[in-house]
Amino acid sequence: MASLTLAACLGACSGSDPAPAADAASTAPTATPAAPDAPAAPVADATANPFMAPSTLPLQAPDFGRIREEHYLPALTEGMAQQLAEIEAIANNPDAPTLENTFEAMERSGALLTRVAQVFGNIAGTDTTDGIRKIQSEISPKLAAHQDAILLDPKLFARVKSVYDARGTLNLDPEALRLVEQTHLRFVRAGAELPEDAKARVRALNEEQASLMTAFTQALLKQTERAAVLVDTREELDGMSEADIAAAAEAAKSAGHEGKWLLRITNTTRQPVLSSLKNRALRQRVWEASANRGFQDGDGDTRPIVLRLSELRAERAALLGQPNFAAYQLGTQMAGTPDAVLKMLTDLSPTVVENAKREAADIQTLIEQQGGDFELQPWDWEFYAEQVRAARYDLDQAQVKPYFELDRVLKDGVFFTLNRFYGVKFNERKDLPVYHPDVRVFDVIDADDSQIGLFYVDYFARPSKRGGAWMSTFVGQSELLDRKPVALNVMNVPKPVDGEPALMTFDEVTTMFHEIGHGVHGLFSKVKYPSLAGTAVARDFVEFPSQFEEDWAKDPEVLANYAKHYRTGEPIPPELLQKILKASSFNQGYDTLEYVAAALVDMEWHTRSPDTKVTDVEAFEKAALAKYGVDFAPVPPRYRSTFFSHVFGGGYASGYYAYLWSEVLAADAFAHVMQNGGLNGEAGENYRRSILSRGNSEDPMQMYVNWRGRQPDPDNLLYRRGLKVRGEE
Repeated sequence: MASLTLAACLGACSGSDPAPAADAASTAPTATPAAPDAPAAPVADATANPFMAPSTLPLQAPDFGRIREEHYLPALTEGMAQQLAEIEAIANNPDAPTLENTFEAMERSGALLTRVAQVFGNIAGTDTTDGIRKIQSEISPKLAAHQDAILLDPKLFARVKSVYDARGTLNLDPEALRLVEQTHLRFVRAGAELPEDAKARVRALNEEQASLMTAFTQALLKQTERAAVLVDTREELDGMSEADIAAAAEAAKSAGHEGKWLLRITNTTRQPVLSSLKNRALRQRVWEASANRGFQDGDGDTRPIVLRLSELRAERAALLGQPNFAAYQLGTQMAGTPDAVLKMLTDLSPTVVENAKREAADIQTLIEQQGGDFELQPWDWEFYAEQVRAARYDLDQAQVKPYFELDRVLKDGVFFTLNRFYGVKFNERKDLPVYHPDVRVFDVIDADDSQIGLFYVDYFARPSKRGGAWMSTFVGQSELLDRKPVALNVMNVPKPVDGEPALMTFDEVTTMFHEIGHGVHGLFSKVKYPSLAGTAVARDFVEFPSQFEEDWAKDPEVLANYAKHYRTGEPIPPELLQKILKASSFNQGYDTLEYVAAALVDMEWHTRSPDTKVTDVEAFEKAALAKYGVDFAPVPPRYRSTFFSHVFGGGYASGYYAYLWSEVLAADAFAHVMQNGGLNGEAGENYRRSILSRGNSEDPMQMYVNWRGRQPDPDNLLYRRGLKVRGEE
């Protein structure tokens, strides 16, 4: 039932690294499957609508040369109708339930819906329009109702339960057993065992939630567009590079403000431009434009959505027998309980706050040495921290970026690493249509010259793209359906003006390696059932492969291959490289505190009971930060609630902690690989076979232990973050 996951995620999955949304189920108001009210649009036939039949392009890649905006709504509508007819046939099958006629039949269902939903969901995030947003608003609650029409159907659940109850006697292979258990769990967690009146309420809550998550995403996009800071004079941009100033002028011109400069707002509270802007008043304008998104009255105000979503989730959890939404959501994660998550975060917090305050003291000293008579504010941190970094490590970012040209990093860094570690090659092809001129496509070829899949990249920022970086798929892998993966990586690197190179910060380089970690998790999948394939894993496991790949960005052999001056081709000087590597652990107090603070805000929203009334988003945030001792004014949360798209626009509700939880696995795994030969094919093949190819076909911790030979050692996380040095314990 891969399409069910897609339907839940469509137009709502957000955040840096979305994996398929889990358990975002909702249902139709009837007990048996019936199509929800159809949108007011005609159903196109196969000759007019390219979605109505599988694409004839290689690996069923989307035919963007034929796809038009008007094709999405009819195809989504028809896709739901077709899948519900298929599900009804399964539910009413007179034969006794079996793995094949129930579970595998459900896995095969919804081919059209899957096909269009995967494309539409991706386009809604990467190249949206007013028309796409209108379709999102109309279709999201209908998709929620469609999913509920399946997961809350008593006849279908009776068949699922029959096979589940007999699973011990059926001689199922491990993956089939996992499918039976995970599917049964999905039905139960959706409310399949509830009485009919409770099911009806769950359906209503799910439809409203789907609508609100879409509304949040769209409102945030509007606010982010409006938050862009228009600058009147070039003098105010003192400190920015010539290339960045030119890009700001081009952005202003594109927005109808020729002769001015436009500083666009990116995903998180802090903004990259703050590290270079000398004009303090402009830094404050930029920071406030970012931090206040969603707090302005009007159609971009997300505060009512945040309050209502938190309320809905608490009520839904109570209906399903849980004390709060976090308890419900974490029941299928590695962490297991809110207490386990809160313990991890609060155990870290005192040390992290102490480190951040020590960093702040260093910055305040620098401000005073330079004659400043003001107290450190959030908009000052990046500017002065960069100076502290430069003084401590003699590192100038303007010297660094020329060695990180985007195309070289991709080909001589990312692709080089994957070739050495996994034996795969990436061959660019120009013959496949793409949805935007910035998109590129690569064949992914295995060591035996067979094709693994297709890989699309979309790296440059634009107003029609939501912020952040993520991986997704156009076609998911499945041996049952004979499908190979078509994967996508997305970033938001500022696009240079014509003729100029795209030079990256080292953080952006690391992000590119991170996203390819998700990419290979999807590309290397070798799983039979689509609902268990690729990145369809627990939230606090899905970030493990991506964070594992990050560390190759700093590997000396890899760096030597890609860190070369874009003009001369000269390798990065060894002394500059050493400065970069030493400086990479700088500012960890800030980096970790802003993340932990956001994760705790997320947990606080989702551990509330249905009886708790919240009316003020800002007051709630402040109280949460104070409660956990992370209320340090110069370091605000990485996301405030009003633009926390992971949580209120996507599938990471009570799951933002997952990045840190996964990092424990990633740090331990990378240490293990480096202790056993490092960048070599034998280690890569072992990791690929044992982890990346397995999807959700077995318990994630057992999968890890089977590969590693033991549970992860948390100390490796401290080494990775530079908070502990090997041999100095």
